Amino acid sequence: MKKQNKKSPYTSSLTDAEWAVVEPLLNALLPKKKLTCPHKWGYRLLFDAMLYQLKNGCHWGDLPKDFPPYSTVYWHYKQWRASGVIDKLMIGLHENARTQSKKAQYTSLIIVDSQAVKNTCLASRQSKGFCFYKATNGIKRHLAVDSLGLPLFTRCTKANINDDLGLIELFKENIDYFRNKPLEMPKTTILLDNGYHPVRIQEALEKIYPDILSKIQFELSPKPNKQEKLAQGKTGFVPVKARWVVERSNAWVERCKSLVKNFERTLENANAKLKLCFIRLMIKRIASF
Repeated sequence: MKKQNKKSPYTSSLTDAEWAVVEPLLNALLPKKKLTCPHKWGYRLLFDAMLYQLKNGCHWGDLPKDFPPYSTVYWHYKQWRASGVIDKLMIGLHENARTQSKKAQYTSLIIVDSQAVKNTCLASRQSKGFCFYKATNGIKRHLAVDSLGLPLFTRCTKANINDDLGLIELFKENIDYFRNKPLEMPKTTILLDNGYHPVRIQEALEKIYPDILSKIQFELSPKPNKQEKLAQGKTGFVPVKARWVVERSNAWVERCKSLVKNFERTLENANAKLKLCFIRLMIKRIASF
């Protein structure tokens, strides 16, 4: 039983306040254990080990010895990933974060972006693609965030998938979010950069959900030209209003070394790691509020 209550001393480890945020959600999502032998390792230590590997980017087999055996940690991680615990945990924490910030359940603004990431030798053939625009051989992470910069939806595709198709797949996978949104609520604005084509996206989404345009509207983010930059006395990259929110979210991902490149074999595994990164971020934000 001592092993269950042991706390990990690493910077990636959860504090007592952070564990108090995630423990009720995990207990509700994880299946009840049969009345047989009790767990040798507590969920807190297992979760800390997953976050250690995420933040430090080590091999599972190189986890410090004060964690449970790496095979045990990885087995639980696979079970959580396959059973949808990681997906539901991100959704639950996002709802809690919005409630804590006194935001409505349905956001009025969704900011979308994609990020091309290089593959490593671990990636499978099915997750390899070349993005000519970014000159990157790897995957794309498609991200839809609210005004807080917290993720509503995430999806990983091959890098050769264009942004329009990636966004269509992202919304198709999460179409129930828009189906369940009440009609009397104002339309949600989907803010896109100039690499997207709203008309093409609208036509594809209407085939999936014919009434979707009664609930959302697309808006292209303004892009300042050279003359406007000179008039403002600025050069190079100039942050655009609201667009910087999703750029900041992409930067948050880089705090986890295992996400600097794609070290995962499949796209599903890469997406799970991306969600785990934002789970870690939201736990910290909620606990420090």
